[in-house]
Amino acid sequence: MTTDALPATPSAASRWILRGLTGGIITALPVVAIGLYFIGFAPNYYQHLAAAALVNLIIVVGLQVFMGNSGVPQLGHSAFVGLGAYGLAILATPVALKKLSIPHAPFGLSQITLSPVIAIPISFVVVAVLALVSGRIISRLSGVAATIVSLAFLVIVHSVFLHWPELFKGNQAFFGIPKIFGLPAIIAGAVAAIVIARLFRESATGLQLRATADNLQAAEALALDSRALRRRAWLLSALICGAAGMLYAGFAGTISPKVFYFQQVFLTLAMLILGGMGTVTGAMLGTILLSFGLEAIRSVETGVSVLGIQMPAMLGLSGVALGVVIVLCMALRPQGISGRYELDEAIGALLRRNSRMDKAE
Repeated sequence: MTTDALPATPSAASRWILRGLTGGIITALPVVAIGLYFIGFAPNYYQHLAAAALVNLIIVVGLQVFMGNSGVPQLGHSAFVGLGAYGLAILATPVALKKLSIPHAPFGLSQITLSPVIAIPISFVVVAVLALVSGRIISRLSGVAATIVSLAFLVIVHSVFLHWPELFKGNQAFFGIPKIFGLPAIIAGAVAAIVIARLFRESATGLQLRATADNLQAAEALALDSRALRRRAWLLSALICGAAGMLYAGFAGTISPKVFYFQQVFLTLAMLILGGMGTVTGAMLGTILLSFGLEAIRSVETGVSVLGIQMPAMLGLSGVALGVVIVLCMALRPQGISGRYELDEAIGALLRRNSRMDKAE
C-alpha cells in the first residue's frame, strides 16, 4: 500500500489550533448571545452597562492569560488598560478639542490628529514596549514579590497620568475622544480576546507555562525557561488589556485616571477569582455573574421598598460584596466555579458519560 492511500492525520500544531479555536468559539457563544439580546431588546442605558461589562470581560481574560497560566499573582493589569485608552485618546482626538484639553502637549501632539486606523497600532506598540520592559522584572518574581512589584507598576503609571497634565490632563476628564466603537465592536473584541486566550492556553507555551506553575523546579529540570514563558504571557496579557482600554475610550468618548485604578483592579480580580483563574471559561463566567450581581446590588444601595417598608440606604454595599466574593471563593472554592475545566471540555465529558450510561443500559 502506498503512502497516498494512508489517511491524513493532523499535525500536533493543527490539533492544538483546532482545539483552541473550537473551545474559544464555544466559550464565546454565551457572550455573543447576551450581547445580541442587549442590542436587539435592551434600552440604551442597559446597552452601556453591557458594553462596560464586556470591556471588563476583556480585561479579565487578559488577566487570566498571565495569572491563570503562570500562577503568579499580579495587580498591574489596569495600567495597560489606561495606557491603551490614553494612547487612542491622545492620538485620535481632533486638534480643535486638544486645544481645549491638552494645548501644551509635548512632541507636538496637540497639533496632530491621526486616523484610528493609525492611532490604534501605535497605541499597541506603546503598550508592547512598556510590557516588554516591565515583563523583564515581573518574569523573575513569584508570590508576594510579584504582587507588590506589579502593584508598584500600577501606582507609577497612575501617578504619571495624574502628574503629567500637559499630556494626560491630570485628574480631569479627557474629553472629545471620537466614538468609533459601538456595542457590536466590543462584542467582537470580547470574542477575539476569548479565542486568543484559548489558543494561548492550548499552545505549547501555555502548556509549558502551566507546568512551571505546578512545579517550577521540575519544569526547569526539563529545560523549560520559566522566565521566557512568563514574558510571553505578560506581553499577550498586556496587549489584550490595552485593547480593552482602546475599546472603552472609543465607546465612552471620555476617560479619567481614576477609572484605571484600584476599583477596576479589584473588580476584575474578583471576577476572575469567582469564575476560576485557571480557565478562560472561568473569566467569562465570573464576569457575567458578578456584572449582573453587582448591578442588582447597586439597585438597592440607595434604599428600596420591601412589602411597603422603606429600607435604608446602604451605600458602599457593592464594595462589601466584592470583598465577600474574594474571601469566600478563596476560602471555600479556590479553583472558582469552573474549576480546571473549560466549557467545551465539560460538555465533552458530560456527553461521554451519557454515552457510557446508554451503552451500559
